[in-house]
Formats: sequence, C-alpha cells, structure tokens
Amino acid sequence: MAVATLRDEAVGLLRELLRLDTVNPPGNETRAAELLRAHLHEAGLTCELYAREPERANLVSRLPGRGEGPSLLLLSHTDTVVADPEEWSVDPWSGALKDGCVWGRGALDMKGHVAAAAVAIATLAREGFEPAGDLVFAATADEEVGMDVGLSWLCRAHPEAVRTDYCVNEGGGDRVVVGDRPAYLCTTAEKMSAPFRLRVHGRSGHASTPGIADNALVRAARLVGRLAGFRQAPRLIPETEALFATLGDASDPDQLERIVAELPRDVRETVEPILGPVVSPTMITASQRTNVIPGLCEVVCDCRLLPGETPADVEPAIRAALGEDGYELEWIEAVGGTRSPLGTPLWDAVESFVRSEEPDARVIPVISPGFTDSHFLRQAFGTVAYGFFPMRTMEADLAARLIHSADERIAVEDLELGTRFLLHAARTLGE
Repeated sequence: MAVATLRDEAVGLLRELLRLDTVNPPGNETRAAELLRAHLHEAGLTCELYAREPERANLVSRLPGRGEGPSLLLLSHTDTVVADPEEWSVDPWSGALKDGCVWGRGALDMKGHVAAAAVAIATLAREGFEPAGDLVFAATADEEVGMDVGLSWLCRAHPEAVRTDYCVNEGGGDRVVVGDRPAYLCTTAEKMSAPFRLRVHGRSGHASTPGIADNALVRAARLVGRLAGFRQAPRLIPETEALFATLGDASDPDQLERIVAELPRDVRETVEPILGPVVSPTMITASQRTNVIPGLCEVVCDCRLLPGETPADVEPAIRAALGEDGYELEWIEAVGGTRSPLGTPLWDAVESFVRSEEPDARVIPVISPGFTDSHFLRQAFGTVAYGFFPMRTMEADLAARLIHSADERIAVEDLELGTRFLLHAARTLGE
C-alpha cells in the first residue's frame, strides 16, 4: 500500500474513533469495538468481541501464523479520560483535522495507536502476509480506571485470546536529543503503584476553643510536609544501567546526580522518577464540620516503586522521613512493578526501524514511572512487552502536556510514522 494511502487510512479511522465518546467511566467501549470490527472485516479479518459487560467489549483479531516463529500482540485501549469542552478550542469529540494534526480526546492516549495498529494488521491481511507466528490485534476496554472488564479480565477469563510471546503497547516512542544526538525512548519496565494511607490521630474539640483539642489535621500537615521532601539516594537497576550507559559514566551516586542535572529538561523529567521510589500526597479527609476540630485525619499518598521493590522495602525509609508523630501507615494495594528483558528480537526490530528512519539515532530503554496494561501480560504469561509508538514531529514535552489535557492532538506525520513502525515490527518478527 502506498504511504499516502496508509496515512489516509490511519487518519480516517482515527477521526471516526475520536467521534465516539468512550470516556471512562462509563466507557461504552463496545461502540469503538464495533467500528474496528467493521473496518477489519473489510480487510478479510475475523474479530471476536469479549465483554464482561455488554457495553464494554474488548476486540481481538488474529492473523494466523505458520507456527514457525514468535507470536506478536499489537495492544491498545479504546477508553479515554474525561474532557471539558469549555477548555478546548475544538469539540473534543470532533476528530478535527487542523494544523497538520488530528484533534480529539484520546488522540495521543491512545486512539491514535489503536487506529495505527488496526491499519497495520489490515494492511498485512490485504497483502496476504502469513507471519511465522500469530499476529494479534487487541483493542481493550477500561485501561484508564481498572474495573476488571478489560485486559486484566481477558488474561484471566480468555487467556488464549491474548497470550503471545511479544507485545507492543503504549508508553514510549518519544524522540529526545541527548548530547546533540537524537534518541527514541522505549519503555521496557514499569514502576509499581503502591498507594498507602496515613491515619493521623489527635483529639477532637470545638473549633472556637482550639486549645482544648489536639488538631489531627494540623498534625497531618506536618507529616505531609515531610513527605513532600521525601527522597532516597538515586540508584541504578538493570534498565537504568542500560540507559546511563548511553549518557556517560554513572558509577557512583555523585556522578549519577551530576549527569541527571545536566540532562535536557524533557529527558531529566523522564529520568528523575525512575531512579528511586516517589511519594506524592494526593488526598486528605478530616472533619466534616467547620466548627469541629478533627480527632482523626486520613491522608492518601500515591507511591511508585522501582521494578523489584516491594512496600516492605521502602516502608522503613518512609517511616524515617515521617518520624514518630501519632500516625498509622496502611498499604492499600500494590499493582504493577514489572519488567521485560532487553536484547530480544522485538528490541532488534525497534532498533532496526529507528536506524532506517534516522541512522544517527539510538534507542534508549526507560522505565515508565506509572504503569500500563503491559503488566498484566508480563505477570500472566511472561510476555516480553515494550511501550513504543515513535513520534518525531510533536516534541515530547508538548505531547506529555497534552495527554489527559485540553486540545489533545496527534500530528498526522507521527500517526503515519507509528503505523509504519507497527508494520515493520510485525514483518520483522513474522519473517
């Protein structure tokens, strides 16, 4: 298929997807699954819709392989976060084509990737491509909230539908410049989300006579301030060792901190959170009456841990930062914290594509400070999953600001580039 036609198909499908409101909650992802099924059916592909709830379907389409090589999953999700039309310069569900970009909620996160993956597998089906191993396309529900109707449920209820050797998902592909040399970031691991709750105790009383009470909210404020300054010495794990090998000698902590401080801002903002655990106080609950001093205040903190770390590993450092000040610490959950190896055939496919596009560019592995649906595949099947959807027209810091924000959009050039990468990955692994 000619490049212009490939671009037009991806742009057209993305605009249709953006016109479907799949804000989660409630999601209503079935409407996107049905649109994709119709598009893929025209290319001769069969699709299955798997739905724990009828209006929240997951679509899976498969291009059968010869049984001679690894299987590959092109993973994406069709739900989006909310959008306030008052904040936007266009209708968030218009799919407007303007200034060389396709605009709408989900253009970057991640309906652009959905459209590109659908067009990639449709293109290969029309060409009669028979991969060495199965090529699977999945457009799942519920990534943004996690109510167990999307990939987590599929892995458990229909594992045969999504079990593959390799996976390409969201979470990477930013183009940055390091030392006057371009580099593309490929996410190979993700931090664990391990939020915790602090219960801070005091003594309630009437707000008109604060001296007779012990205000738990005031106590909590002191603890929140301490958490705001929580830091641990940066340390390297295998993924960040590979990253810093491309940036310079980081053999000791002082050198590591100097290298990080000298990085370009967009790279530094990516690197700093992956050198240790991060704690962010985000929610607080105290008195429900203006005239009652609270005897109990609860503070919920978002905590992100490096792959391989557990809450038990970091709790002593958190308690040391908090001190002893009348509180209880309770871990709420621990999700994610997974990694995939480097040096795989999929890594080689990423590198060969980048070389073909920019011979001087390199690929740098990074850890996602958050997590994606990739962790379900790693935990369930040991799938090698990378986040990579290359972009070079829109700057990385602008894209980061637009995700989950107003005027979200994707450059048409980047949409085409991402589509061509997915085609390259499928063909390379499927030879």
